[in-house]
Amino acid sequence: MSETEREAMSVALEARQRQFAVTARQARDQRLGTSLGRLSFKAMISDMQYQAGVQFADLYQHHHAVMGLPRPNPSSVAGLLINEGIFAGSSTPADKTTVATLHRRFEEATAALDQCDREHRLSPGRRPALLIYRVICVDEDTIGWLEEDIGNLRVALNALVRVFRIR
Repeated sequence: MSETEREAMSVALEARQRQFAVTARQARDQRLGTSLGRLSFKAMISDMQYQAGVQFADLYQHHHAVMGLPRPNPSSVAGLLINEGIFAGSSTPADKTTVATLHRRFEEATAALDQCDREHRLSPGRRPALLIYRVICVDEDTIGWLEEDIGNLRVALNALVRVFRIR
């Protein structure tokens, strides 16, 4: 790691310490780089829910890249790195089988989220699928969210746990 990279990392870690009131060691936790990760870090969602959210984020990004669909603009630097930077998908066209499998998996996940919305339409707070989109796809911060919204987000993440068969 070059001196410039070390300086940049040091500045980023110090900013995390100030912004999230964490220790220097905790600031190195990768989860602090995304809204979903911060929920996991604060133990507001379970490890299985976090894993499901990460899998859905990967599926969402891959699906949209392969299908040529636009992706929302992320609000975090970590989101930019994933969407547009070093972790972005390749431009190599996918074969028909891969596209079909990817589309089927995406449809299963979104169908489960739609089912959550139908089952919780009379519940207080915002729709579970919308909350997944805002936290995972747009990386919206959850500071100031109502407890009902966090609960509905957990409901949607539990549906994704089932879809992805996370144990």
